[in-house]
Amino acid sequence: MAGLAAFGLLCAGCSSGGTGTRDEGPADPQPVARGTPSTARASGAAQPVPQVNAVQLVLHDPEVSRRFKDDLKPCTGDEYPVDTSYGTLTGGSAADVVVNVMTCGDSVGVGTYVYQRRTDGAYRNVFAAEVPAVYGTIDRGDLVVTTQVYGSKDSVAYPSGEEVVTYRWAAGRFTETDRVHNDFNRAVGSGEDGLPAPQTALN
Repeated sequence: MAGLAAFGLLCAGCSSGGTGTRDEGPADPQPVARGTPSTARASGAAQPVPQVNAVQLVLHDPEVSRRFKDDLKPCTGDEYPVDTSYGTLTGGSAADVVVNVMTCGDSVGVGTYVYQRRTDGAYRNVFAAEVPAVYGTIDRGDLVVTTQVYGSKDSVAYPSGEEVVTYRWAAGRFTETDRVHNDFNRAVGSGEDGLPAPQTALN
């Protein structure tokens, strides 16, 4: 899993979020949040919720890069650093699937994917964002993608801020409907011991 960990840490040298792997559907820079590796969990969708093997979904997805697939390995035993959510996003007859892939060590998101269930039972990738510190969630029918924003001196634990982008499904694709940027207090966690750094008095 060293590859994924290294990928997640790339964000420490960036001043802003990365870009998605697809236009509009995945979108531009979009920051992410920290997650916790877990088994699939349902989000209360109104439609049928057929459970899927999220790891196999990603590994067999032609839209996912080969290097990313090679780096996706179990953290312990057969437990992969993958979170799965089910819910209504594209208005289909079955629940859509949101898959978040993280690093093992610090659970930092490195990839967010949305899969739509087709009438033949197969799943189609309709959204992909492979950037450091990204995490996607379902919120009242919208896709919300959060990406942490890092300055050149930020540690993985203390980003400078985050961007929260909301997407809505329309005309067969995800379109950005809202974007919020949050700046975090630079004093928090900036000391070597993890405690807030002392403030310098202004003359």
